[in-house]
Amino acid sequence: MGFIKDYNDIHPQPHHHHSINLYPPQDHYFEYTYNMNTSIKTAIIWARTSSSGALETRQSTTRQVEDLQDFATRNHYQVEKIFEEHISGRTKYEHREVLSSAINYAKENHIHTILTTELSRIGRSDDVLFIVKECKDAGINIYFQKENLNIFQEDGKPNPFLNIFISCLQFSASAELEAIQMRLKSGRDKWLRDGGRPGKPKGSGVKTKEMKEIEYKSVIRNLKAGQSVRNTAKITGVSQSTVQRIKKTFAI
Repeated sequence: MGFIKDYNDIHPQPHHHHSINLYPPQDHYFEYTYNMNTSIKTAIIWARTSSSGALETRQSTTRQVEDLQDFATRNHYQVEKIFEEHISGRTKYEHREVLSSAINYAKENHIHTILTTELSRIGRSDDVLFIVKECKDAGINIYFQKENLNIFQEDGKPNPFLNIFISCLQFSASAELEAIQMRLKSGRDKWLRDGGRPGKPKGSGVKTKEMKEIEYKSVIRNLKAGQSVRNTAKITGVSQSTVQRIKKTFAI
């Protein structure tokens, strides 16, 4: 779920410009586009929030968009379109319709840079690497505002530090998961040594209706708003079978 605003929505005043082909053959592409004489570069803004609540997400996404519009103005970017996505960052890239639309728009319209607030807005680290590679192969820059990182440097060459930074994030997430698993194993081993018995205690793991209402608040909200089970699963990052069970439990 998301919103897309085009150039006419962003710039209501008439705007006239001549169409110029700035894209030579691929072997000269990077050096040419990043050293062009024009001071105005085309851009799109991409913003994401996890929550699908209409008011909450609009406020949060608005802050991102306003920050990026301010950055674009200060750095001579002409924003052609704004893409706003309201979906969990855990959702797989193939189910991120707004993000996919943004990247396809950038490819088809020869957009210079995709502006976004931070790496985590893209989603999981694996997705970030894949998307960075896809855009880099297409000659599209992405600027991550929080990290102050670009795919391409000023001379048009790929930024080698970006992949290192993303790899560090992956390693950090992996190391944190391993540390958690080790602590859990250590605690379980001690519990067994102290006489604990394997298996779950009777009744453990059973969620009350109240617990489900809190945990699956966004699922319930989307179903009540008229979204289908399939769309709700995509929007919230929850499996369709779980969405179906929640729908039945709350008679939505």
